[in-house]
Amino acid sequence: MEALPLWAQILILVALLIGSGFFSISEISMMAMNRYRLSHMVKEGRRSARRASALLDDTEGLLGTILIGNNIVNAALTAIVTSLAIRAFGNNDTVVLTATVVVAVLIILFCEIGPKVVGATYPEKVALPVSLPLTGLRRVMYPFVWLANHVVLAVLRMLGLSVGEGKGTALSREEFRSVVAESSTLVPSKHRSILLNLFDLENITVDDVMVPRQRIEAIDLDADEETWREQLRTCYHNKLPVFERQINRIVGILHVRQALTLLHRDSFTADDVREHLSQPYFVPSGTPVFTQLQFFQEHKQRFALVVDEYGELQGLVTLADIIEEFVGEITTTVPGRDGGPYWDDQGRTRVEGSGSLRELNRRLGVSFPLGGPKTLNGLLLETLEQMPDAPVSVRFGDVVVEVMQVEGRAIRSVTLHRVLSRGPGQSDPP
Repeated sequence: MEALPLWAQILILVALLIGSGFFSISEISMMAMNRYRLSHMVKEGRRSARRASALLDDTEGLLGTILIGNNIVNAALTAIVTSLAIRAFGNNDTVVLTATVVVAVLIILFCEIGPKVVGATYPEKVALPVSLPLTGLRRVMYPFVWLANHVVLAVLRMLGLSVGEGKGTALSREEFRSVVAESSTLVPSKHRSILLNLFDLENITVDDVMVPRQRIEAIDLDADEETWREQLRTCYHNKLPVFERQINRIVGILHVRQALTLLHRDSFTADDVREHLSQPYFVPSGTPVFTQLQFFQEHKQRFALVVDEYGELQGLVTLADIIEEFVGEITTTVPGRDGGPYWDDQGRTRVEGSGSLRELNRRLGVSFPLGGPKTLNGLLLETLEQMPDAPVSVRFGDVVVEVMQVEGRAIRSVTLHRVLSRGPGQSDPP
């Protein structure tokens, strides 16, 4: 080494520093590379992506190549710095110690921390270009890497450690959900919301999305003709359940458009209404929404009546109700209505006690618990454990629910008050 001129030794020193940094940045960038994005680039036919993928398929060989190369370079780096120090300051213990410290500082700052920070920050931009020289180095160093890996594997087996397990990169359901939730810079918010809602389809049932029995618009065959005419004239639904005497005795489904011809007659009877009925389609309460979506597809239906184990009508569910669970509101607003509750300037809104908790959460951005009752009335009764006989308020998270009207055995209407976050020095209003 001393036979080389000073400029050559300095040039070798710079080259070794670059080489050590190259191995460090290669290691961290290859390990930080997104495997799923890499797989996508491979399918697009990118040659550099195929090289990187091939290297990552043999992780032991890749790491062996990088570590052996890095250690050789660092050892040579120590030798040349020590040689330069001895040449300049003489051969003594102080000079050797100082040279060792200088080498350690150079390696830590310029060959480890710096390159690894860059590699971790821009893994794709670094990993793809470095895959070419790494592929060549792996072929050259294959015998040494093979020997080193087998020695290490033998030692690990002697220690009772299994190697090679857990290589699969398949994501669990919750991991995939986290990936989607954190992809704010890659996936538009609306698309991300739809994907996240799809994960919930298997966790919710038709009871969560159905129109409860109290809110079902239906035709009673025991009513008079004028009542039928009024319902048909003002109805905004395509289909209406038809019952006799009580809502639990559903006799059929009336297609409103087909039944409009009855309005042109001077008079019509219950038998005339029956002629336009189709068979009702019943589904059991508790059916998973995803399963019901498949049933709708198989039976060519878009409308189903939900019944409990005793055959009592619980509500009705439509294909649109299910689709709205993961794509948002798609139905047109009812004439004379504003399309649902919304917050006023004071952070208040009036809603019906029979309102669905899931619908309120979606429309108002609140967080009512969904593990128990399905309606706001049920949630209040479960919380209060009795029917309120006077105005009462209950707080759920950032929302205060004030009971406004109680009728019979149900809470008919409530007012929601949104509690705004307090700033520093602020307190709750009296």
